[in-house]
Amino acid sequence: MKVLDLEGNECPPGEPGDIALSNRAPVLFKEYWEQPDQTEAGFRNGYYLTGDRAHRDGDGYLWFVSRADDVILSAGYRIGPFEVESALIEHPAVVESAVVRAPDKDRGSIVKAFVVLGADFELSDDLVGELQDFCKENTVPYEYPRKIEFVEELPKTTSGKIRRVELRQREEARG
Repeated sequence: MKVLDLEGNECPPGEPGDIALSNRAPVLFKEYWEQPDQTEAGFRNGYYLTGDRAHRDGDGYLWFVSRADDVILSAGYRIGPFEVESALIEHPAVVESAVVRAPDKDRGSIVKAFVVLGADFELSDDLVGELQDFCKENTVPYEYPRKIEFVEELPKTTSGKIRRVELRQREEARG
């Protein structure tokens, strides 16, 4: 298993990339049925791309960043929603959050956060700014959510996993 960059080179420690497995592993499939383009896109330099992004630390441990399809490309930056969500959940007003890409004519996409507030907090423009500043302090500055929408609840699967795909589709429809 390796963490690969877009050119298929192994990423140095701390740099996020795509988790890739040797395609010689007997548990891997041969191809997507009658979909050669999708099969080709699933491999890089002889490695199968799992669809997950991660980085290795200096000791070689793997740290999950996000699903590859959840990555937000904004003004040339690759932003994983997990890090932004992790920062938001540390704020006392936030009970739960989900981060997705929202279309933006200047940046291509921007970071948008859907936030469920705690019972003792009221939504306001001041709270939006406070959450944005909090994210800037606890992540790299370009990762902060440029839009925040307060919601009563987040869409979830029957097992309780947040359905980011539904939120992404909602944002794309708003265009």
